[in-house]
Amino acid sequence: MALLHMSKREKLGSKNTSRLRNEGQIPGVIYGHGEGNLSVAISRQELLTALSHGERLLKADLDGEEKNLLLKDVQYDYLGTEVIHVDMMPVNLSDRVTVTVAVMLRGVPVGVSGESGVLSQAMQHVKVECLVTAIPDELRVNVALLHINESLRVKDLQLPEGMTVLEDPEHVVASVTMVAEEVEAPVAEAAAGEPEVIGAKPAEGEEGEAAEGDKKPEKK
Repeated sequence: MALLHMSKREKLGSKNTSRLRNEGQIPGVIYGHGEGNLSVAISRQELLTALSHGERLLKADLDGEEKNLLLKDVQYDYLGTEVIHVDMMPVNLSDRVTVTVAVMLRGVPVGVSGESGVLSQAMQHVKVECLVTAIPDELRVNVALLHINESLRVKDLQLPEGMTVLEDPEHVVASVTMVAEEVEAPVAEAAAGEPEVIGAKPAEGEEGEAAEGDKKPEKK
């Protein structure tokens, strides 16, 4: 469990937030702290180190007082590269929590290597319930035995002991399907002669001929 040094933030607002970041700190909020929410400043380097190791459960030194915190949300800048804010909540080590975990496929399905199929992943994440001390970085799913036209569903996931998945058991996580063959559209044959143009002006000389052909014989 990573140890992060934090301090209470008394001054809020965008100007003070920018000052914090320039000082090597990241703003955050601890929700459900006592009677309300608590704004804090966190060591940027310590937080980034914890995130790089996939930490969810944090031990906080909050102005000399130790607390166990669960990382609930991380906000990035518009480029998706810099951490600009984090949300946390206090927990006991015996608590069960609901978290979202990434699903990582492992292995090459026989339906791909030997049957010319294509592997597709329908669920990138699943919601699970587990002890706060047993939150996995990811769920690794072996798909090596999947043949063509076979699927792996939520109910097929091998979960660590004490973990419950909170998704529809019948939802497809990954599947191997046949490669769709491209069908070339038939080339239309060119029609003989020039196409008729509706409303086209008759060529010179044709107008007179048409008029004479349409002229009614005079009565005698």
